[in-house]
Amino acid sequence: MKVILREDVPDLGAAGETISVKNGYGRNYLIPRNLAIPATKANLKAIDEVHKQAEIRSRKRRREADTIKEKIEKLSISVEVLVGEDEKLFGSVTSGDIAELMVKEGVIVDKRNIELENPIKVLGVYSVPVKVDKDVKAALKLWVIKKS
Repeated sequence: MKVILREDVPDLGAAGETISVKNGYGRNYLIPRNLAIPATKANLKAIDEVHKQAEIRSRKRRREADTIKEKIEKLSISVEVLVGEDEKLFGSVTSGDIAELMVKEGVIVDKRNIELENPIKVLGVYSVPVKVDKDVKAALKLWVIKKS
């Protein structure tokens, strides 16, 4: 029996794949649990249309991510911090602080997408990686300077 998977099923395949299974397994397990639908001509045509729409949405999301990446890479943000002896910061600059600074510049990014390994505790210029989409990353230039 040929079925089209509606969800990822371990050891069988990913959602949208057309696979062959034994009749009983398809009829008694996959179809009643809404994990698969029978592979009829109408269902195959409908799945093709769903794939086309998903591809269009994916391309659109990728274009939007690329424009956001360009905006981020053009930015050069500076943050003024209080420092003590030996140019050490009082406190640190965290991903939340960086996200707030980016909002002021007109770029909205969730602080969890700012991939800062450790909070910044020393003055200097940093290249901060920002995850825009699944496979799109941007490098934000961040200046940590002394407050005068």
